[in-house]
Amino acid sequence: MDLQRSLWLIAPEETLSLAGLILLLVAAWAGDKSARLVSILCIAALAGAAAFAAPALWQGAAGAGTEAFGGQYRGDAFAGFAKLLIYGSAAVVLVVAPAFFDRVRAMRAEFPLLILFAALGAGLMVSAGDLLTLYIGLELNSLSSYVLAAFLRSDERSAEAGLKYFVLGALASGILLFGMSLVYGFTGTTTFVGVRAALSGELATGALFGVIFVLSGLAFKIAAAPFHMWTPDVYEGAPTPVTTFFATAPKVAAMALTMRVAVEAFGGQVDAWRQIVIFAALLSIVIGALGAIGQANIKRLMAYSSINNVGFILIGLAAATPQGSSAMLVYLAIYVAMTIAGFVAILLLRDADGAPVEAIADLSGLSKTRPWLALALAAVMFSLAGIPPLFGFWAKFLVFQAAVAADLIVLAAIGIAASVIGAFYYIKIVKVMYFDEAADVVKGRGDWAHGVVLALATLFISPLGYLLTPWLGALADSAAAALFGDGAKATGRACATLGSPVRTRWGPR
Repeated sequence: MDLQRSLWLIAPEETLSLAGLILLLVAAWAGDKSARLVSILCIAALAGAAAFAAPALWQGAAGAGTEAFGGQYRGDAFAGFAKLLIYGSAAVVLVVAPAFFDRVRAMRAEFPLLILFAALGAGLMVSAGDLLTLYIGLELNSLSSYVLAAFLRSDERSAEAGLKYFVLGALASGILLFGMSLVYGFTGTTTFVGVRAALSGELATGALFGVIFVLSGLAFKIAAAPFHMWTPDVYEGAPTPVTTFFATAPKVAAMALTMRVAVEAFGGQVDAWRQIVIFAALLSIVIGALGAIGQANIKRLMAYSSINNVGFILIGLAAATPQGSSAMLVYLAIYVAMTIAGFVAILLLRDADGAPVEAIADLSGLSKTRPWLALALAAVMFSLAGIPPLFGFWAKFLVFQAAVAADLIVLAAIGIAASVIGAFYYIKIVKVMYFDEAADVVKGRGDWAHGVVLALATLFISPLGYLLTPWLGALADSAAAALFGDGAKATGRACATLGSPVRTRWGPR
């Protein structure tokens, strides 16, 4: 009976595994001419996996009933929330990628399969209840990502991105493994529950080093400073659809995994890891903001923007409360939409010959030649900057509110001040598009898939997105309650409706 329940809980992973193995054979037999078909079937598999993961989120699944295989796997509401973001992001990448690769004659049947297996690893990461499950999922995601970064074999930048990602990823994996070995050595277990129980008393020096190394290894995966050095080069060199994937699905998986490890495994030693998180958060915000100012390539600018946003998300983790975790999940959902809109807009930046346009100077006067594309890109930039009334403002507001509620007022104040610095380079893009003389470089036209995805993502981050705050907040609260335990459900909602007269602990003050 326990085996049957475990197999039912891992239905999303089973769906992706079986689909991946079958489609791998299809790709081997039919060759690259089956790339479109394989992409469509991979999207269907991701939709099926999402359908299996969604009930746990809707029902607020939590507790022992969500554990599979002796606690090594968690199919709770928290995992369900993260998996919906991961599978949705992967599906969007598969929708927009064929047009890009067809132009350079590089579309191969392996591409959708690598995305599928990377999504499978990401799903295992967010459902990990054991250090071994954590590592298996992380490596499955990473190995697929290394190949994806170097997918354009004839492009030197892509090959360089893949090599850098592999070398630094291997270093991060070594750091993570070393930390896991220290944690196991001082606790005698690899399960998150067992680690938390063993670390509930006085923290030994060796165990503290284990916590530091584990969090450092995870910091590389979320591109948090000072482990961010790979991000600008990989984002710039990798094919743009692959960069879109890196900035969304693996980012969500690594951030959710960091949350689960910090809360479930190291939750008894909050004071020990909070200092590390605060340091990484502030450093990421500052480096992301300052590093982006001098960038001339829009993909590199988006890379530093990613580092900057990771810093803001970590402020919610530093709060170490259900409110902070709920705010992080809402931020991740909004961030995924902003990132997808931004990179799809970048995919539409092409010259008359169909070559990608990545230089910021070439966007001069874009509002005069491509007004709708300029409007969408401006909405993305303002939202990433957290300027109201765009939806990105709500994401930042929630994490700052959680920090203030946790008495981290100084951290919130520094984060707010640093966000002003970050607004400079976002507004610079808008200034170039709307106030500079038209360069008339961007002349290429996109297909209907790019237009639909860009329109939907832009509408989500527009002021219309605020209509979703009660629904999105309820889902985030349910996921956070599963992470912290049933007692968190009584704390109220992180995304209370704007203007509501009811003031809960989680609502706006």
